[in-house]
Amino acid sequence: MSQKVAVFGAYGHTARFVTAELARRGLTPVLSGRDPGKLAAVAEGMESHVASADEPASLDRALAGAGAVINCAGPFGDTAPALIEAARRAGIHYLDVTGETLVAIDTFDAHRDRFRDADTVIAPAMAFYGAMGDLLATAAMGDWPAADEIAVAVALDSWQPTRGTLLAGKRRAGRRVVFTDQRLRVLPGDEPAPTGAWTFGDPFGEQEVVGQFSTTDVVTIAQHLKTARIDAFLNTTPLKDLSDPDPDGPRAADVTGRSAQVFLVEVVVKRGAEQRRATARGRDIYAVTAPIVVEATERVLTGRTRATGVVTAGEAFDAEDFLRALPLEKLSLPPR
Repeated sequence: MSQKVAVFGAYGHTARFVTAELARRGLTPVLSGRDPGKLAAVAEGMESHVASADEPASLDRALAGAGAVINCAGPFGDTAPALIEAARRAGIHYLDVTGETLVAIDTFDAHRDRFRDADTVIAPAMAFYGAMGDLLATAAMGDWPAADEIAVAVALDSWQPTRGTLLAGKRRAGRRVVFTDQRLRVLPGDEPAPTGAWTFGDPFGEQEVVGQFSTTDVVTIAQHLKTARIDAFLNTTPLKDLSDPDPDGPRAADVTGRSAQVFLVEVVVKRGAEQRRATARGRDIYAVTAPIVVEATERVLTGRTRATGVVTAGEAFDAEDFLRALPLEKLSLPPR
């Protein structure tokens, strides 16, 4: 299959990391987006195509000759349906980096049956939110056929959101996706989230947290791991940044463009009196999305997948092997 990878929304913050990661691995980025000026500014001699989600013919031209497309353009409720259809017409793989829970649910619900027998991969939420917790939960679950409860706790020392993150938050309007009694539900925005405490590993320690954190990890885990309940928590430290964001978004702290933000994700899987814990620590939730989605793309292009059709990271790949391939500062997994 072609080593060309189309990147839609190529001039966005996360997309620039994605493009650099593709090039670093020897894959050929083909950049696309609807704004010709912004596209020209980032193309720098690379193949590029002006394309819009509401113009199917332009998407077909942008995807022609590619082996996969990575959708980095939000709001994903506007772009994902069109890009998935364009990928289907082209017969190529589709991956996106959405952190929008409602969009992720819609993608799985709308396309699971349609692509059940497909030989291509449709992988939504292949990003920090969506893939990281799913991979950690899958690795922690190991040989257990089912669990009583899965908890995902995220700690951030700060969070300067991108414009896309802020727009996604406005669209969600406070609604939260939860998984209880073996089913996903959407809670209204006027219902307050529970609060509590979580003792994280270094460098965070005990933190105040909000519960029912509406993260795509809840959606992806629910697709394939058998459990009655999935809980998600976020420490309260970054919430001030979300309410009073820096208009310039994340600030680069090194030559790669990564910010200084530190993240820690802890997943606890419980079955009866037993529990298993998996953790990952690193820097910059936007920058780490690039190696996640590009690692997935490279594996898909080389046939290293456990499943095709509409899949999560935990379904499609060997979770432990995938996690060990990522540039994390620390990774702790239960013994097999």
